[in-house]
Amino acid sequence: MNFSSVKSEIARHLRNLPGWTTKRKIVLFESDDWGSIRMPSPEVYKACLKAGYPVSLNSYEKYDTLESEDDLELLFELLRKYHDSKGNPPVITANCLVANPDFDAIQKSNFEQYHYELISETFKNYPNRSGCLNLWKDGLNENVFKMQFHGREHLNVSLFMEALQRGDRDALFGFRNRMPGCISLDSGDLGNYYVEATRYGSENDKQEKLAIISEGLKIFKDLFGYESESFIPPNYTWSMDFDIATAGLGVKFFQGYRKVREPGINGDPDIYHTHYLGKINKAGQLYLIRNGTFEPSLNHLGDTVERCLRDIASAFRMHKPAIISTHRINFAGSLDTGNRDRTLRLLAELLNSVISRWPDVEFMSSDTLGRIISRDKQ
Repeated sequence: MNFSSVKSEIARHLRNLPGWTTKRKIVLFESDDWGSIRMPSPEVYKACLKAGYPVSLNSYEKYDTLESEDDLELLFELLRKYHDSKGNPPVITANCLVANPDFDAIQKSNFEQYHYELISETFKNYPNRSGCLNLWKDGLNENVFKMQFHGREHLNVSLFMEALQRGDRDALFGFRNRMPGCISLDSGDLGNYYVEATRYGSENDKQEKLAIISEGLKIFKDLFGYESESFIPPNYTWSMDFDIATAGLGVKFFQGYRKVREPGINGDPDIYHTHYLGKINKAGQLYLIRNGTFEPSLNHLGDTVERCLRDIASAFRMHKPAIISTHRINFAGSLDTGNRDRTLRLLAELLNSVISRWPDVEFMSSDTLGRIISRDKQ
C-alpha cells in the first residue's frame, strides 16, 4: 500500500470516529437530484458545445438529466434481485426536487415574475417521462425507492431571475434552451452556480430561500401523502436559522457530510459548521453523516467499487452505518446510456460483494436510520 493509500485509509477511520455507534451492519444509499431537469436533452447538449460552452468538461453537464422511465425500471429491476439478512432489498433514498422552472410562464411575464411547475407536470413535458411519478410511487411501495426532500427546485431563483432581468448572456442562453442556469462562457470555473438553490446574499434573500424551502416541504407532503422526515440541503449550503421552521414541517433528520456551508450576508465570508453522526441541533433535529461514495460518473480515477467497499469496511470497523453518496447523475441515461449501464453493472458488482462479505448486512433508507438513532439516544 503506497503513502497515498495509507493516508486515505487513515482519513476514512478518522471521519468515522465521532458520533453514534452500532454493531449492526447497516448500509444506506443516499441519492440526490431526482426530478431536476439539469441538461434537458442531447440536442441541447450539442447546442451548448456549438455555442462554445465547454459542457463536455463538467460531468453534471455531460451526463446529468431528468430521469426516464427506462432509467427507473432498470434500476428497480436490479435492486429487486438482492436482499439483506432480513429479506429487504437495497433501497435508494431518493432526495428529490418537487418542481422546476415554468419557462413559458416566466417568458410571458417578460422575466418580471418567477413561476414554477410541479414535477408531475415536468414529467409530462418530456419524452419517455410521463410515467415517472407513478414509477417513483411503485418504487416506494416495493421498498427500493424512498422519496425524501431535496428542495422545491434545484435553482437559485433570485440569482437566475436577476440575471435574466439584466440580460445576462449565459442565463438567457440557458433559459432559451430550458436549462436551470448555465455555466459561463468566460469563467474558468466550469460549474453552474445557478443550481446553488439555498445560497443568499442579503437578509431579504435569506428569508426568500426559507419561504421556498417551506413551500417545497408542503408540496412534497401533498404529492406523496407523507412528510419528508429527512432533508439534504442543495449543495450542502444551509443556515441553522432555518432549522426550527423545517422542524415544524416534519424534518427530523439532516443528511449530508460533516461540513455544511452557511452563506455570509452583504459580503461577509461563509461560515462552515461541523457535525457528526447523531448530533442533535437546537430544533431537536439529528444529523446523518455520509461516509462513503459510489459515484461512477464523478470518480474517473481508481476502482469505484473497491473504493466504496473500503468505505463500508472502515465504517463497520468503527461501528458506524455505511451511508453512501450516489447522485442521480449515475443512473440517468438519456444523454449517455453507456454511463447509466456502466453504473448498473458496477452497482450489481458492489451489492454482490457487500452481501457476500457481510451476510448480516441490513439495507434501509435514511429516515429509518434516523428513527433508530433517535430511539437509541432517548
